[in-house]
Amino acid sequence: MRQLAFWSLLLGVALVAGCAAPPSDVPTQQIPATRSQASARTHTELAAQYYERAQYGVAMDELDKALRARPDYATAYNVRALVHVALAEYSEADADFKHSLRLSADDPDTHNNYGWFLCQRGREREALQHFKTALKDPLYATPALAYMNAGVCSKKTGDVENAEIFLRKALALQPDLPGALLGLAEVDFTKGDFSAAQANFNRYAHTNGTTLTAQNLWLALRIERNLGNRNAEQSYALQLRKRFPDAPETQLMLSGK
Repeated sequence: MRQLAFWSLLLGVALVAGCAAPPSDVPTQQIPATRSQASARTHTELAAQYYERAQYGVAMDELDKALRARPDYATAYNVRALVHVALAEYSEADADFKHSLRLSADDPDTHNNYGWFLCQRGREREALQHFKTALKDPLYATPALAYMNAGVCSKKTGDVENAEIFLRKALALQPDLPGALLGLAEVDFTKGDFSAAQANFNRYAHTNGTTLTAQNLWLALRIERNLGNRNAEQSYALQLRKRFPDAPETQLMLSGK
């Protein structure tokens, strides 16, 4: 789920409308509140765009400008936390998420992003509380993401029943959400419903838009094996051997798992 982690965090960023920034040489204390807010929003939006392109240094520069304009701008700390995650600076990310929530305690995007971060750091039960808080906001623009993340995180705790509930809610809101389709395929596989797992995995592969990972191929291979589809199983096995010869999943396949 490494690919899903990045994708989910990215979609959870609260992108704000760009406004005209004040001249960079004007001291912050001389900028009216509306102008400083506009500057912070503009630089944070730019930072999010650079983050999306993996230009993390430039993103940090833009966030520095945003926080010079408005040191209390919560969204900038949220986005900066995401950049820290991408740079594997986890202590700094944790601090920025917490600071963002101190400034804006009910912000659903920050709760969703921090929840995903916590889930990836092995703090699943804390994470679920943040997803639930995000989902309490009736104006939250992307609830499907929080449901998806809650489902994936629930599965990590072994709670397959709630994982399925959350993932189905995500798909009810956004039927072709790739991460939710993949999560549901994994849940179906765990339950032994291999036909459903196959259907959801095929939908995921069709809507994903990126090349399948070693984890994806290993799941698909085992689904087809359990369905007795020998040709499909061998096709996935060949892709694993050729594209990911050193991956743990390939080693599991070669060891007869």
